[in-house]
Amino acid sequence: MGLMQRACETYDSLAPKYAGVYDSELKEVLAPVSHIVTNADIVITIDKKGNFISARATEKEEGKVIIPVTEDSAGRTSSPVAHPLCEQLGYLTGVNEKKYELYVNQLNQWAVSKATHPTVSAVLAYVKGKSMLQDLEKYDLLIFDEKGRLKNEKDLVRWIVLGQDEPDCTKDRSLMNAFICYYQDLKDHDNKEFSMIEGEIKPVAIQHAKGIVSIKGNAKLISSNDSSGFTYRGRFVNDKQAFSISYEASQKAHNALKWLIANQGVIRGERAYCCWTPQGIEIPSVNSSLLFASEPVKKYSDYQKALKDTLAGWQSKLPNNSTAIIASFDAATSGRLALTYYRELLASDFLERLYVWDENCCWFNGRFGIQSPPLYNIVNYSFGNRRDESKIETEERVLKQQFQRLVACRIEQSIIPLDFVKALVTRCSNLTLYDQSLREKMLFTACSVIKKHYYDRKKEEWSLALEPNRKDRSYQYGRLLAILEKAERDTYSAEEKREPNAIRLQPVFVQRPQSVATSIIEQIKKAYYPRLNPGKRSYYDRMIGDIMNVISETSEKWDDRLESSYLMGYYLQKRELYQSNKEKDSTKEDL
Repeated sequence: MGLMQRACETYDSLAPKYAGVYDSELKEVLAPVSHIVTNADIVITIDKKGNFISARATEKEEGKVIIPVTEDSAGRTSSPVAHPLCEQLGYLTGVNEKKYELYVNQLNQWAVSKATHPTVSAVLAYVKGKSMLQDLEKYDLLIFDEKGRLKNEKDLVRWIVLGQDEPDCTKDRSLMNAFICYYQDLKDHDNKEFSMIEGEIKPVAIQHAKGIVSIKGNAKLISSNDSSGFTYRGRFVNDKQAFSISYEASQKAHNALKWLIANQGVIRGERAYCCWTPQGIEIPSVNSSLLFASEPVKKYSDYQKALKDTLAGWQSKLPNNSTAIIASFDAATSGRLALTYYRELLASDFLERLYVWDENCCWFNGRFGIQSPPLYNIVNYSFGNRRDESKIETEERVLKQQFQRLVACRIEQSIIPLDFVKALVTRCSNLTLYDQSLREKMLFTACSVIKKHYYDRKKEEWSLALEPNRKDRSYQYGRLLAILEKAERDTYSAEEKREPNAIRLQPVFVQRPQSVATSIIEQIKKAYYPRLNPGKRSYYDRMIGDIMNVISETSEKWDDRLESSYLMGYYLQKRELYQSNKEKDSTKEDL
């Protein structure tokens, strides 16, 4: 099935619980068919006979509201087309006679139809009285220019009709259903075509909704208004041959997508990503980790168990054979919204793929324990520009391209791109450019990606425990770098902020590890060892000697450029050196 079919299916699942229902825990309400969600500026209260009671400006915290719309009014631009009930002052006050007549005539047709509603009659009676300008002026809700023209004629009015079970017209479910029935009856008299979504002959949509992604407010997913251009010409005679969809299906699909993106979507680089099931069951985001532990997980075995338990918990919520949909949307121009990625999977397979990624792309994240880094951080620390020592930002154009590569990599279970690995290793091989907090974040992200890199390409699994005897030259030199850094820092006072030689020379160390290490060791023994107690000097000498022995057994190419695994050796050794005394063995405690 395709996106629009799945979106319609999703709407049918969500509608009984969410359509027309305001929920403070959700960012946006699900609009019923033939309705949109928008902002109102003025609230007018009348009684059920249409007598004016009061008026006020809308409070900011009241948020967006649901109003009925026709197909034409939902997509109106400069040409006057009236909304059925809630409308701008320019249509209601009579300052523009053409707009006023359009509104009154349309509302009157609804009022005399079989699907009428007491609220409609009350509003019609009040608007026909043409007292709105005087009424609103008493409450200082009108703004005029120096020539006496209404400046705020685009302010939208919503109605409160006293005497109704639900006075607020934007919350009255019976009023919403009445308009749906009324407008559906009107649409049934329109020309009917074959709908490619339902596979039936139905009234088709000529205009489709915009604003599916909030930051791309005017962009449409379906549009064919440039008949003189190249949208469909050359392959089809008219737009309906290219794609025809019924009005009802279009409304359901677009309203569902807008709700899903607003409440469950992630926007990165102005590109929106969303994961959902057509049954309306919540599933994890593709951007973040599958695991949300209440307490930091310190051991890798505990992390693996917690991850498996979380996977089982998500899977238990899903019906058999339920589907997960992953989609991303972007607008190349202000008026066209594109589907840039689309994939359907069994929901169980989707969760399994998130699990595999999180199991292999994880590392120690300081006080937060073992975690998998968000995809956004991987992109940002790989390709972002350094603003200062504590901040890295990625250009929107780069962010959306690279982020989607990682999304596809995670969903398709592809090998992690090598350019991410190389970029992170290069960034983390010059730590002096960043402050301490940013270093920790970058090292955590880099080591997570390197761990997955080794699993993808060599099927090597890292336990996240320090391995003193690991036969990996780069890993051992990384350990050595951490030891040389710590040996010098042990001589610093609490106020001293300068970088140790090991960190200052890190970029060169990566290129020629043995030569640089020899130079640093000589300098430390000459300038810093005298400040250390004999126990620590002996401790560091022993560790350096052990590392050199392992390197000599591993390779004869002592001074070749280091591979990415050196960062993991550096991180794990440094973590071991800074552990609390409780976590050290008795020999280290005596030092």
